[in-house]
Amino acid sequence: MSNEIVLKTEDLTKHYGGVHALEGANFELRKGEHVAIMGDNGAGKSTFVRQITGVEQRTRGEVIFDGKQVHFDGPLDARRAGIETVFQTLALADHLDVPDNLFLGREKTKFDWLGPFRLLNYKEMRQDTMDALQKTGVKIPNIRNTIQNMSGGQRQCVAIARTATFHSKLTIMDEPTAALGVQETAQVENIIRTLKEAGEPLILISHNMRQVMDLMDRIIVFRRGRIVANLRKEETDGQDVVAYITGAKTQEEYMVEGVT
Repeated sequence: MSNEIVLKTEDLTKHYGGVHALEGANFELRKGEHVAIMGDNGAGKSTFVRQITGVEQRTRGEVIFDGKQVHFDGPLDARRAGIETVFQTLALADHLDVPDNLFLGREKTKFDWLGPFRLLNYKEMRQDTMDALQKTGVKIPNIRNTIQNMSGGQRQCVAIARTATFHSKLTIMDEPTAALGVQETAQVENIIRTLKEAGEPLILISHNMRQVMDLMDRIIVFRRGRIVANLRKEETDGQDVVAYITGAKTQEEYMVEGVT
């Protein structure tokens, strides 16, 4: 794993009126590193990701990505910069099929010499979709089927396949297996392993302790909008992580025991 820092946040904060959803989050992610973010519902995990990816605009703080200070206007800006994200809401277009969703916002075209009157290259997008699904192990019986006619598990797998298909500088997954069965969960975990083998950094928000301990390098714990623990996987265990999540171990203890 490289010492090169891919993502860094300094004092990242989000207030909704008098509600402090995220307060002073200082975070670093290195190239090739896979980091889990854990915490109870409402602890600030998803809020943290939304500030990084531009879904919401932060109250204060800085985000440094790929060596540059960034301030994305929205998720599309983040994607263009190299951040691929699977949100809990999936962000899929229900009325479109699998290839159209995989290439949404980056469609392949032909006859570019026509200027603004370009045609979509459906044949190439369908073939690339089949290749991508095979590479990631995602099984979709009919890629021409629209998303609205798919099961929840299939929809989730399409979103994850889209993220894993395109080379990115950073992949973020927000509870990617929460609604999946055993087989589909295994597919997602294989995708995560593939990203690790390729040296691509990843942030995983998860409540699944087994998954985190099996797949991640480091664990960040959020509680009441603050980071209260930064733990290397090999130096901690599930009970220790739960103690930070529940508050049995406090932030003051973290300041002494936390791993930098």
